[in-house]
Amino acid sequence: MRRASSCPNAGSGSRTMWIDFSSRPPSPGFSAAAPHLQNYRRVYEASEKLSADSDAAKDLQGYLDTYERLAARHVVVKARDVETTFGFKISNETVAAFCTANGPRYIGFAGVDPHKGKPAVEELERAVRELGLRGLNLQCFELKLCPNDRLLYPFYEKAIELGIPVNIHCGINFSTATPMRFGKPEYLDQVMVDFPGMKVCASPPGWPWVNELIGVAWRHPNLWIGLLAVRPSLLAKAHSGYEPLLQYGRTLLQDKMIFGTAFPMLAPERALGEVEALAIDEAVRRKWLHDNAARFLGLDEEI
Repeated sequence: MRRASSCPNAGSGSRTMWIDFSSRPPSPGFSAAAPHLQNYRRVYEASEKLSADSDAAKDLQGYLDTYERLAARHVVVKARDVETTFGFKISNETVAAFCTANGPRYIGFAGVDPHKGKPAVEELERAVRELGLRGLNLQCFELKLCPNDRLLYPFYEKAIELGIPVNIHCGINFSTATPMRFGKPEYLDQVMVDFPGMKVCASPPGWPWVNELIGVAWRHPNLWIGLLAVRPSLLAKAHSGYEPLLQYGRTLLQDKMIFGTAFPMLAPERALGEVEALAIDEAVRRKWLHDNAARFLGLDEEI
């Protein structure tokens, strides 16, 4: 396998510098069967079909080449451990090995199973200190926990101690094996009240409670909104329910929006094109595509 360039900016041309906050490589260890997510395949059938025709979906080399060609500065790859609830796992070791093998463009987030108790807290520390992962990913609907469940609080405390950001699933989930209520933004409000120093990205962006998430993000300086797993064009589509994200995202919350493709749900080039077509200023577009994620991840905004 050809190693990806160690220069995240290679071949950038005139494209706005960008960071993909969520992507799943077509690589061993990332594509295990997940029966509890099969309804997602029905919901995302059209967009995943388009994604399947992209170069990124052909094979691992096509995936790496796509991000090279599109000059992504960084791509965030996330582990998940929901073994207790669904017997499913993308291990921290798998994510760390992928990032190591394919260069500094790729940033790994750890996944832990809070139902495993103290060993999971220790696993998070090991994933960061020994494996080099740089964030925590919590898909609460798969864990069958609300974000403000006290079972999660030791992990928030550890994230603050380690100085890492946290991604928390927010909004509807399409798994019919678990309720959608776990994604309500109001639970994040309590988390941010209790842990105001913790950097959190709520993603995807809260639908059908978009206004509620906007209110929570407006209240809390350390809460970002992840524009993941939703076609950016929907932000400009009347009656989609996403319109407030465009209005607030180009004004009061322009420093809070973080873009991600959630590949293979969306093809990177198509998703980028839809962001570039939105009626937002270039300075705001750069914030959405790069600067906000860089700040959330603790990176230099200027490169």
